[in-house]
Amino acid sequence: MRMNATRTPAHSLRRPVAAATALLALTLAGCGGDGGSSSPAAQEVRAIPRADDVATTVGTPSGESTEEGSRTPRLAITHEGGVIVLDAVKLTLLGEFPLEGFTRLNPVGDERHLLVSEGDTFRLLDLGGYSLPHGDHDHYHATEPTLTNFTYKASHPGHVVVHDGRTVLYGDGDGSVRSFDSDAVREGATSLPEADEWSEKSPHHGVAVEREDGSVVATQASDGEAAGIVIRDAKGESVASSDDCPGTHGEAAAKGGALVFGCEDGLLLVEGDEITKVDSPDAYGRIGNQAGSEESPYVLGDYKTDPDAELERPEQVSITDTRDGSLELVDLPSSYSFRSLARGADGEGVVLGTDGALHIIDPAKGEVTDSIDVIDEWTEPVEWQEPRPTVHVQDGTAYVTDPGTKALHMVDLHSGEVINSGKLPVVPNEISGTLG
Repeated sequence: MRMNATRTPAHSLRRPVAAATALLALTLAGCGGDGGSSSPAAQEVRAIPRADDVATTVGTPSGESTEEGSRTPRLAITHEGGVIVLDAVKLTLLGEFPLEGFTRLNPVGDERHLLVSEGDTFRLLDLGGYSLPHGDHDHYHATEPTLTNFTYKASHPGHVVVHDGRTVLYGDGDGSVRSFDSDAVREGATSLPEADEWSEKSPHHGVAVEREDGSVVATQASDGEAAGIVIRDAKGESVASSDDCPGTHGEAAAKGGALVFGCEDGLLLVEGDEITKVDSPDAYGRIGNQAGSEESPYVLGDYKTDPDAELERPEQVSITDTRDGSLELVDLPSSYSFRSLARGADGEGVVLGTDGALHIIDPAKGEVTDSIDVIDEWTEPVEWQEPRPTVHVQDGTAYVTDPGTKALHMVDLHSGEVINSGKLPVVPNEISGTLG
């Protein structure tokens, strides 16, 4: 079944302010400059301070921790030669660890750990802040960050997907897949989580998603290239599939449990065991990177229309309503990169443009509702591994890196203000984090 690219206007997106975000903004409002401008150009960007004892432990976490009065959110930033860990509120350097080669960061889903793609392994990185449920409330703890020696082998480690409490790792070079309970090491890792393991046929740059009922949705390949998806039940039996998705890349989940997978001519929408093709408005309309939200039925995606471009610099994004499969394009005032897409705490779209601004999108209206100046204009490098400005959102705070100035900026998405900035000791590449 094919669906068209029109849509009916829906209700406006509400953006209530989370208490934690409001507190963060009040705490940091005076840290970034004179308060007279939201632009960091008018602010003094001070060097990020080092903690008294910067963690450098590589190996097994100590297991020692202290109880805190609130969450302890952390950030991790890769650079050539390693990864650093920061306090996400104070922007204090808490840890620095060596890594070899080009590395990537992937959330485990427990708001404590990340998996680092390094060489032919996924390596567990403990950021050190975590919460433990206790009856009707949580207890908050903090320990020093640790780059553990706990690794999963995978030829060309690729996507890591967290969905319905399961974390799934995909090895592009060998089709190896591992799935484990996302909360398995929340209290601290003394070994790797016990994982279910299997191999996908025809290894490719792929992705797999495990759902609450034990079923799996995975990309499948033709002649070594991703070209569709398959749904398997908890026993591993195929129940549905589609090969109508050339260049299958990326996935995202929306409120209600729907999944989308990008194609060179639209996307595949998965609801239960039903697969629906959603067409792009152009014959070649590639959606390769998506950002979903548990707070919104809409999925934000990139959108490219030139199949021959060495590096296309798109100025439109796609918005897909997973409730009816409709797709809409939103014009932006600038281009952006694959590390420019994020979602806010209330499901709003967040896009970091090459004009240096964060463009806020109301997906229900299909329009840009605000633009927040953060950094200077920039140009996307041709090689995708090269550092470029990147956005990462935790709750209602956006973190924007600027490799050219080695700066990191914190933006309160509700007020539209840059509330803190700091100069990093490294040239930042990827950024991710945990809420603690």
